Amino acid sequence: MRIAVMRFEHETVTFLPFDTVKDDFIYEGSPARGDALLEGSSYDKSRSSIGGFVKVAREHANVELVGIESPLGSKKGTGSGWITKEAFDYFVDNMIKDIKAQGPFDGAYLSLHGAMGVRDVAKPEAVIARRVREAIGPKAMIVGTFDPHGNEDEDFLKYANLAFTIKYYPHYDGYLQGERAARTLIRALRGDYKPTTATRKPPIITASVLQWTGASPWMDLVQRALVWEARSPDVYVNFYYGFAFADVVDAGMTFQVMTNGDPELANKIADDMANTAWRLRKELVSGTKVYSHTEGVKLAKEAIAKGKTPFVLADHSDRSGAATWLLKQVIDQKLSGTLIGTIADPEAIETLRKKGVKVGDKFDMMIGGRLDESAGDPVRVVGTVNTVSGPAGDAKGAQLWVSVKFGDGNVVIISPNLFQVRWPEVFNDIGINPADFKGFAIKSRVHFRRGFYDNGYAPTILLVEPDQPFLGTVRLEGLKYQHLKLDKFYPYGKNVSYPAK
Repeated sequence: MRIAVMRFEHETVTFLPFDTVKDDFIYEGSPARGDALLEGSSYDKSRSSIGGFVKVAREHANVELVGIESPLGSKKGTGSGWITKEAFDYFVDNMIKDIKAQGPFDGAYLSLHGAMGVRDVAKPEAVIARRVREAIGPKAMIVGTFDPHGNEDEDFLKYANLAFTIKYYPHYDGYLQGERAARTLIRALRGDYKPTTATRKPPIITASVLQWTGASPWMDLVQRALVWEARSPDVYVNFYYGFAFADVVDAGMTFQVMTNGDPELANKIADDMANTAWRLRKELVSGTKVYSHTEGVKLAKEAIAKGKTPFVLADHSDRSGAATWLLKQVIDQKLSGTLIGTIADPEAIETLRKKGVKVGDKFDMMIGGRLDESAGDPVRVVGTVNTVSGPAGDAKGAQLWVSVKFGDGNVVIISPNLFQVRWPEVFNDIGINPADFKGFAIKSRVHFRRGFYDNGYAPTILLVEPDQPFLGTVRLEGLKYQHLKLDKFYPYGKNVSYPAK
């Protein structure tokens, strides 16, 4: 049994002012092929879907995995705009060439995200599945794994047989879904599982920060999916929350159900999940409190006074990483003992590199902003260089990160790209002890709860965004959609109903 393994994952923020091009996916180690793809990083081996898939597939006798040439993540990280059609076609064409060169195959595994946005290509994950199907033939089985922020509908499963989606946000169960994908694909190839699917798409659209599954009502929908899986053998329920910051035709919430040859049950469960989501629609949209930056910093000062530290100011809306709104409020309101991580500013980093920046140097620069109106204006920081991580001077290529101490015990980290902080221990990697601070001002949506909330680390959590509805805002009506029709979704359309009349 030969299974082709490939990967093309991208969460596209189409409102960012720069495209994601071919070179953004090409760097040391990417594209990857063969064992380099299958073995992956230490993160892949312990947490990712592809890691879980490879582990379980290799536990089965007479199964051969073949790593197909695949791009890894964009160098721009999660702050990455439209993928150009040239880039998409280049990598998918190479995948197909490699499949044909190394075939034939009995099955294929696609490690995808689901919220990829490609210029002039509708539903790119479905296009990938279609092209893989054409390459490996009608009898082979295809399975995909997805992030829950996928914008999917029934089209992917027109060409693929199976799909498995991470359920939790933060994403704790990627490895588990990869294991399920491998086990079920092999069962299907051996004739023990006959995939039958049903898809429902209730017209609900929400910003990512509202989708935390650690509290109701999002937790309730995840639990309902788990109950269906527990009470009915061979049932799998996929819950795509949707990704509103990709302006694509299939954005929004979706449920997919897979059964073992039981279409009646698949449809029953899909209807139940979609109808339940529709009943909870008001709570899904309004259940999370978000503060302005001004309010959030004021509340952080109150948390210090009450001893409810460390606090977290999580700027969920900054999709470029360059936004200075929160940093400006930290300075203007004289917040103390705060670690700001990070301000993305590649120009400042390059200037510091050329100067040969060293710890202890005096610092007086305008940082951040510049990118677009969402990022705000550059902010002047005066202080002392606190840490330098990576090569400075004439060194090129590798990333340089610089932190600066200023004000009353504050430190700001300047990075070349957006970095979404998930846990406080990450600061140790650049020589900063998180225990030295009263609180953190970070760029993160929900993933930070993994390391700051779920373990009881931070008693005060404050979600913040600018007064203006920029990029990652919860006020989606402030975004200039061209492909997605916002008035077709709750809560933005006046006459939205489900099931549709």
